[in-house]
Amino acid sequence: MIFNVVGRASLRVFDQVGGIFLLLVRSAQWALRPPFRLDILIRQMEFVGVQSTFIIGLTSLFTGMAFTLQGYYGFRIFGGEDFLGASMVLALTRELSPVLAAILVTGRAGSAMCAELGSMRVSEQIDALFTMAVNPIQYLVVPRLLACLLMVPLLAILFDVLGSFGSYLVAVKIIGVSSQTFFDQIIRMVSAADVWKGMVKAAVFGLVLALISCYKGLYVTGGAEGIGRATTQSVVYSSVAILVSDYFLTDWLF
Repeated sequence: MIFNVVGRASLRVFDQVGGIFLLLVRSAQWALRPPFRLDILIRQMEFVGVQSTFIIGLTSLFTGMAFTLQGYYGFRIFGGEDFLGASMVLALTRELSPVLAAILVTGRAGSAMCAELGSMRVSEQIDALFTMAVNPIQYLVVPRLLACLLMVPLLAILFDVLGSFGSYLVAVKIIGVSSQTFFDQIIRMVSAADVWKGMVKAAVFGLVLALISCYKGLYVTGGAEGIGRATTQSVVYSSVAILVSDYFLTDWLF
């Protein structure tokens, strides 16, 4: 009995992973073929990026403040408060910014993508695109993939900036670390490579969340209940995939 359960679950996992990979390949093929619908791409970039700036900004500010305050309690044990700013900025650029920005975009934009495409599938709008000789992957999926691929790294940069500002407020204005020491340590320990490697991570995470969200929405079944189930699964699967891929990207990049 247990082997049947494990076997069926494994087959479902491999089936979905294979479907997501095929969606990536087909999207890459259609992305290179005209017509290039830039108007749809710009709308998706505005939806994924611009509309996420408030939640990204608020989260990044308080993330930087909270982690700096928590880091201070550890650094003061051995008198290392001078390294507080540099360590927090390193943590932001390398790890926190790309991961948290991608997870926030997953919850806000990825879930909406899945629900929108799922609603179109259930109402047979995707089938109608075929009858009009419009490929749904080129029309619906490619703009969303490109938007996430482009905008999540920019949101990670915004997270870096505002998170570092929050760290500065706590370290310098509240704890009392010297402003010059704060910036000197950052200049000495944080390099441009840390920033662009974080952006590479964010780009991969954006691609992952868009692929999973679009796949779950395109192939939803079961009506309104199925849309809700697929939306929940898209957020959960995307978040897990981001965290798993983060480990391998960290091992490869750093």
